Amino acid sequence: MAEIVNMPKLGFDMAEGILVRWVVNEDESVEQGQVLAEIETDKATVEVESPHSGIVRRHLVDTGAIVPVSSPIAVIGEAEEEIDFDQLVGETLVQESASEVKAEPEQAVPEKVQIEAEKLSAGEEYPGGVKASPLARRMAQNLGVDLRSVPASGPNGRIVKADIESFQAGPQISTAKPLAPFPVDAADIPDDQIVPLTRLRSAIGKRMVQSKVEFPQFFVTHEYDVEALMEMRAQVNALLPEGEKTSLNDYVIKAAANALREFPNLNARLEESEGAVRQFGHVNIGVAVAVEGGLLTVVCHDADLKPIRHISQEVREKATRAREGRVKVDDIEGSTFSISNLGMFDVEEFIAIINPPEAAILAVGTANQVPVVKGDAIVPGWRMKATISVDHRVSDGAEAARFLQALTKYLEEPLRLLAPELTM
Repeated sequence: MAEIVNMPKLGFDMAEGILVRWVVNEDESVEQGQVLAEIETDKATVEVESPHSGIVRRHLVDTGAIVPVSSPIAVIGEAEEEIDFDQLVGETLVQESASEVKAEPEQAVPEKVQIEAEKLSAGEEYPGGVKASPLARRMAQNLGVDLRSVPASGPNGRIVKADIESFQAGPQISTAKPLAPFPVDAADIPDDQIVPLTRLRSAIGKRMVQSKVEFPQFFVTHEYDVEALMEMRAQVNALLPEGEKTSLNDYVIKAAANALREFPNLNARLEESEGAVRQFGHVNIGVAVAVEGGLLTVVCHDADLKPIRHISQEVREKATRAREGRVKVDDIEGSTFSISNLGMFDVEEFIAIINPPEAAILAVGTANQVPVVKGDAIVPGWRMKATISVDHRVSDGAEAARFLQALTKYLEEPLRLLAPELTM
């Protein structure tokens, strides 16, 4: 029986993908689970596996085509099977149209918002006919400033906060001697460069704006004594061959996964339509990886059940594929909690933005040797800071603080990470 293969939805916010390459040609056989095609999404180029076994009877889209999610891309059937392709594809499209009609009321409001946003960005319907940011408009109202008298320095002639502050301060009288012009050779100044945003960078921007606008986020920081962890890691790595040595982040992944078993409310997402929180049974840790043009999150599935050495190898392999642009669907999908580690860049601490639709993300800084107080003496010691960002709709500060405390027993007593029986 002939089966339709549709453009898969590789992420909750994916709307379309580009069919980069057919791996299996027409009239060639394919097995279920075999790579059928390569799809470029906003995140990466992903290998798409065939959901059926049989003969690829027809490619329904050409390479380079932009295809909406769930649209037909291929037909798989038996070699001698008579197939009415028009009827088969038509039935699929009718089913999709019915689904779109059912979803239309939910989409009406966002479409209206988008239309209004486009009108404002084009300079239409500004109150009083003056382009000004909402903050600048409120400041002007509170200070009694006429916006029409304020010079604008913002994009497209828009008045911003700094313009109101400058206007309110008025001209400043200076007694300093005027600075003589400094000769500058224009030949030494490079031309401006216009660098187009990559699809990945554009997607990151949209997701982070959505996260900051829609998620009320709060942040809690804790400092860890990682001296015992640094010593244990050195001992472990001394026993491992080159190419298999563990990173500090491997231990953080395992520690976070174990702690999340005690705090399932942070290994979760908000289901607004159901008025509930979905607490995931699996603990799948997403790890932010720097790639050309942005960041990509690779996923270590069921990290709480895997030994450190397996976590290290799995994350290393997936990160390598991500940097080389040949990730698989399983590499980047299904995370329930994320970790962003900038320790290798000598960053003491930072705050990460939650990766939608997850409820939390852990930002990890570098492990530094610093002066610490022990008894009456000041001695060198290893310290590392971590900050958790949490969706306030799902959890609160007390729970986040307890989670960071739970991490202490794993990061400061690291034998618990190697011996499961010591985790209790």
